[in-house]
Amino acid sequence: MADQNPSPRPDHAHGSKPSSPIRPGPPPDAEESLLDEVLDKAMGEVAGAGPRQEVSLKRQWDDQLEAELEAALAGFDPKSIDPRRERPKRAEKPADDKSKPGERDRSHSHDARKAVRTGRVIGARGKSLFIDLGGKSEGVIPIGSFEGEIPVPGSTIEVVFDHYDPSEGIQHLRLKGSAIEANWDNLREGVVVEGRGTKAVKGGLEVDVDGIRAFMPISQIDLNRVESAADYVNQKLKAIVTEVNSREKNLVISRRELLEQERAELREKTWATLEVNQTREGVVRSVKDFGAFVDIGGVDGLLPIGEMSWSRVQKVEDLIKTGDKVTVKVLKIDPVTRKLTLGLKQLMPSPWEGVEQKYPRGLMVNGKVTKLMEFGAFVELEPGVEGLIHVTELSPTRVRKISDIVKPEQEVEVRILKVEPDLKRISLSLLPAKGKDAPKADEPEEEDEPETPPIPKPERKVPLKGGLGDKDRGLFG
Repeated sequence: MADQNPSPRPDHAHGSKPSSPIRPGPPPDAEESLLDEVLDKAMGEVAGAGPRQEVSLKRQWDDQLEAELEAALAGFDPKSIDPRRERPKRAEKPADDKSKPGERDRSHSHDARKAVRTGRVIGARGKSLFIDLGGKSEGVIPIGSFEGEIPVPGSTIEVVFDHYDPSEGIQHLRLKGSAIEANWDNLREGVVVEGRGTKAVKGGLEVDVDGIRAFMPISQIDLNRVESAADYVNQKLKAIVTEVNSREKNLVISRRELLEQERAELREKTWATLEVNQTREGVVRSVKDFGAFVDIGGVDGLLPIGEMSWSRVQKVEDLIKTGDKVTVKVLKIDPVTRKLTLGLKQLMPSPWEGVEQKYPRGLMVNGKVTKLMEFGAFVELEPGVEGLIHVTELSPTRVRKISDIVKPEQEVEVRILKVEPDLKRISLSLLPAKGKDAPKADEPEEEDEPETPPIPKPERKVPLKGGLGDKDRGLFG
């Protein structure tokens, strides 16, 4: 028969845990002593063990840093910290700030990583060059990134953060402006890539970037206007990533943005070394009616048409064209507006040297009329040397219109009146020579001219009388 009085079931049958007996814990002093013994034992085992193997590519703190930390924490009392202290409230987000939580921090961190940093070379190990970034931070750059000589230990270089390797515990860097080995994992806006133009497409150029197809708009190929993207096919091009979408396999790059960054950096270096009368190499960027703009190390300077040649220039295109390499002289610098005036003729021999001996006063020379003005006409005596025939020296009679006497490109014979080499001015005349200005050899002799005898005056037979004679007596008498 079954037991009529079954024993009561334990509490855990109804879902509750069995109660465990309460054991008294050790006093606080005993607990601290026990903890000290365990720590001393652990430290002893570490001290008795062999030398610990360093983690590859990870820098360890040195004894000096540990001593500095101990000295800094010598007067620190842990009991002075109240764990229940109320945390300060976060600053309220502006009403117009619609960014998601943490988005601004990530953006700031991304901008900081994109920033250029200056590091000191520690040395080379294997295929990597170790760089000290300061603040107990190191990074490595592949030695293959350097096209020329590898920097020696102690030298400084400019680097940019590429990525962090958690397994090695170190930052991987790249040279400023160097291209990365692109893949969809490391492609992001702002990184530099290198590719080859494959074909011209509508609106731009298709570029192969490490096996990834990218698009470069035609407006982003160069600093100047590009008429045909086909000119850049099969050329190696460095560019900056401006748009990337790995899900849609969309990659847009810009070479112009990279060139503008390089030009801005070069511009500051050029301004720091620019001086008047310097000779600089430059490239003609654009041509205007009044002159040309020349790029000399990231800085655009104006080359006026009057400073291009000693002779008169009718059209700028007749002398220089866009893309030409020229050597110019710095004539004027305006540091406030950052404007430059350049000269080209100053590097050529001046035709005005010795002009006073070459064209003495009274000499008759041939020249060509180059320009008509209201006050006279300019005549070119030789390339780079011009003189002015004033309106009063064009004709012995009154001149109402200059073009009635001479016309442009007309060959004329003029007489030298005055030479001012310092002012680069020569006064000319079309009138025949007079007085001391006339060369005696060319003057006709007066003796050869027939003289006309003067006509004798008839003798007066009636004596002259003043007034009205006797008839005037009645008026005044």
